[in-house]
Amino acid sequence: GDARVRGQTGVVSERRGSYPFIDFRLLNNTTLSGEIGTKKKVKRLLSFQRYFHASRLLRGIVPQASLYLLDEDYLGQARHMLSKVGMWDFDIFLFDRLTNGNSLVTLLCHLFNVHGLIHHFQLDMVTLHRFFVMVQEDYHSQNPYHNAVHAADVTQAMHCYLREPKLANFLTPSDIMLGLLAAAAHDVDHPGVNQPFLIKTKHHLASLYQNVSVLENHHWRSTIGMLRESRLLAHLPKEVTQDIEQQLGSLILATDINRQNEFLIRLKSHLDNQDLRLEDAQDRHFMLQIALKCADICNPCRVWDLSKQWSERVCEEFYRQGDLEQKFELEISPLCNQQKDTVPSIQIGFMTYIVEPLFERWAQFTGNTPLSENMLNHLRRNKAKWRSLLHKQHNSSRSNDHSGQVTGSQEQTLNEEETP
Repeated sequence: GDARVRGQTGVVSERRGSYPFIDFRLLNNTTLSGEIGTKKKVKRLLSFQRYFHASRLLRGIVPQASLYLLDEDYLGQARHMLSKVGMWDFDIFLFDRLTNGNSLVTLLCHLFNVHGLIHHFQLDMVTLHRFFVMVQEDYHSQNPYHNAVHAADVTQAMHCYLREPKLANFLTPSDIMLGLLAAAAHDVDHPGVNQPFLIKTKHHLASLYQNVSVLENHHWRSTIGMLRESRLLAHLPKEVTQDIEQQLGSLILATDINRQNEFLIRLKSHLDNQDLRLEDAQDRHFMLQIALKCADICNPCRVWDLSKQWSERVCEEFYRQGDLEQKFELEISPLCNQQKDTVPSIQIGFMTYIVEPLFERWAQFTGNTPLSENMLNHLRRNKAKWRSLLHKQHNSSRSNDHSGQVTGSQEQTLNEEETP
């Protein structure tokens, strides 16, 4: 049936856990039964697994992981890291280990306290913590990239951007809360496959959102569902909660990579005309959208050790989708063919066409602050390292050629790859 529910505010939301979890084991098993076999489309698999997983807390079942108590050494190290949460070299992987896989919940509780949001909005701490746990639990831990650690990383980056003087001087508590909530929930319940996969497999969400920002719409509506379910904002006036829900949607929908040029063109126009008025709520909201877009794809701007881990994780997720598409005789999506799309080539193209244009404009907006300069320097160094690795791969492939020579067609291909 229809998984949507309509609240008093009139915004349609997804019921938590309504997403038909794409279980790769189920897909593999159906081949044996002949349900899918060699057909060129994957049937929609409605699984209650996501529902039961997502609603464990409502049924009074505590996740096993949280039963393990961290010793004082781990807690002490985690607290020490939180004291430096505004530093750009913050290691979210280490922080996740120190918090026993609860990096998102721990980070959000700390940031809501640091920014004074708990006091300002008179939030109940137990309800707030329960909501954060709901968000964290609704991320798929088996995803190499789109998981709760990525959400925590984006939230930490958003915190850094909210402190940039050009923006911070104008932000209201509502702006800050919206920015942190959107960052934390922007990929909630992500299935580990992209929109084209959902469309070509005729997934019900693709039909529900008419093939437009399918995942982003689902992330937003799922977030609304959790907000209502937790009753975190139930004490606020109806018009306030309605505005929060709508603005959350606007922020999360801005992370759709297909809308990149739309936002870049608008940002360029504002900067060239110098007509941004951050006293205006509409302009502040637009820059929050830009900040979230930057936070979402900031991995290439991190220190190399962290950036490399994220790059390998996102490519592993791409390759898993490609393997799935190949197994069920679907056309392999761009960047998802492990035999052709290498990690260095994917990253170089991503940095060149997506990351660099956005972060150069962001630096122009902030006035080339130390953080913006630091990010651009990391971006340039990381890109150079990926180019070096790509060059080594090409040299290795040449040396493995039995004839000891590169054919004309191979040489042409290599040159094309080196110039994304």
